[in-house]
Amino acid sequence: MTQGMDAVATEVAADARRVALFDFDGVIVRHQTLELYFRECLKGFGRWRLLLVLPLVPFVPVLLPSVGGNRFLGRVFLRVVTFGRSEASYRRKVTAFARTYARRPGVFVRDAVATLRRHLDAGDRVVIVTGNDATLVQAILDEVNLAGCELLASRTKGGLFGVRFVVHNVDGVKPVSVQRAGIARPCAVAYGDSLSDLPLLRIADAPKLVNAHPKTVKKMRKLLGERLETLDWF
Repeated sequence: MTQGMDAVATEVAADARRVALFDFDGVIVRHQTLELYFRECLKGFGRWRLLLVLPLVPFVPVLLPSVGGNRFLGRVFLRVVTFGRSEASYRRKVTAFARTYARRPGVFVRDAVATLRRHLDAGDRVVIVTGNDATLVQAILDEVNLAGCELLASRTKGGLFGVRFVVHNVDGVKPVSVQRAGIARPCAVAYGDSLSDLPLLRIADAPKLVNAHPKTVKKMRKLLGERLETLDWF
């Protein structure tokens, strides 16, 4: 009976920790890593896959800057680069790519990693909330032994026409995934880098915008007010 009460007390204590939310691409690492993987797959002999979306190619520069367009392109190109491949093959390839990427010099944002580790050392509950594929992100974290944080990411599944997102953890889905993880609102702090992180920053007492374009800062300031803090991380 005492052991059961101790377990409940431990769970309550864990839930009472301060929560720090981090976006991944553009915050912890410098690149849009899934996009880099797509580009890698479409090089050389992989260029034939562009034929699958040839009518869409001229519109990519138009779609890419917008939140909705970027989300749409992510779904389409995941199908394109995995067409004719099994789910297992995709996971092997994306894991190998992630490990190679993580070993490249300068891909991690030094200040982000230091901040993340300070939160962990302070006993905070650190959660990476990203629209990127969980397989890719986890492989990057494992490669550099960046342990101690939770991961809420997109989930993918293979099918007849390639791999697809079954949960695309972007935009307004991010707060939902945080809630489903048993994290009460508001969180203590959230770190993002773009307008697509607005729903995530809104659920934090201290929203922080990292290395953002001045136009993005201006728009986010209108929506979040003076509590928004901007950070220049290196």
